[in-house]
Amino acid sequence: MARKAAPPGMPSQRQLRAGELVRHALTDILSREAFRDPDLEQALITVGEVRCSPDLKHANIFVSPLGDDTDEGRTKLANALNRAAGFLRGRLGREVDLRYTPELHFIADKSYDDATAIDRLLMDPKVRRDVEGE
Repeated sequence: MARKAAPPGMPSQRQLRAGELVRHALTDILSREAFRDPDLEQALITVGEVRCSPDLKHANIFVSPLGDDTDEGRTKLANALNRAAGFLRGRLGREVDLRYTPELHFIADKSYDDATAIDRLLMDPKVRRDVEGE
């Protein structure tokens, strides 16, 4: 029986499973490791999503700092994690059972801002009136 391919532009089940595996392992690593980088020393980091390339050799990791929801804070955190990507990749290789340990690319996660903006828009009285059908 042939497997169905994922629709174009959508990640495969394999990519999704690998992304979750990497996300859980990175969360554990980030919570227990001590970093010498001043931008990472006391940082509490949220790993929102991991998107793996089709060959699983690259992973885009969306991160945001807890308590600092500014663009500057998110960008500073992503840059610091990109500086530590080699170290984190080494730790990740010991944690996950993948043929290749992916190259890690950290990206500032702005999805929480988008969700907040949508909530704010939906709570607007004019929009609520249209949505509720009054």
